Amino acid sequence: MDHNDLRIGDAEREQTMAALREHFAQGRLTHEELDERLDRTLASKTVRDLSQVTADLPGSSPAYAQPEQLPQFDRDAWRQAMRAHRHQMQAMRHGQTGRRHDHSQRHWRGHHGPGPLLPLLIVFGVLGLVFGFGIFKILLAVFLVAAVFKLVHRRFHYRG
Repeated sequence: MDHNDLRIGDAEREQTMAALREHFAQGRLTHEELDERLDRTLASKTVRDLSQVTADLPGSSPAYAQPEQLPQFDRDAWRQAMRAHRHQMQAMRHGQTGRRHDHSQRHWRGHHGPGPLLPLLIVFGVLGLVFGFGIFKILLAVFLVAAVFKLVHRRFHYRG
């Protein structure tokens, strides 16, 4: 397809009309010539039609410039870029998974529950209740108060 047969839009018409008004202001066109060329500009449909309106005026360049050559699509470069992107995404996912795993291990290790002494304290507490050991009763009471306090604190502190 010939470049001159390409259709034009309102932006190209506006650009040509602005150029015609400038030529009128510089005295190259009479008022009647300006009106006639503006009408032809508004009726133009192709690059050829528009370029004929300003063909005899100095410094007139076509309102619709020759399109630049588009760069050729490089399939190999695209594949390399996609491969690098996938590699980066996998590395990010593995990093997040590792951090989540470390966080969950840290979270369960010392922040949740009373820890590994719970069964031992419960056994001693029950023995203290059954056999009347006073110190075990006190330890059980302190442990229960601490556990309830920790549960309440966690409930209100980690809301979300």
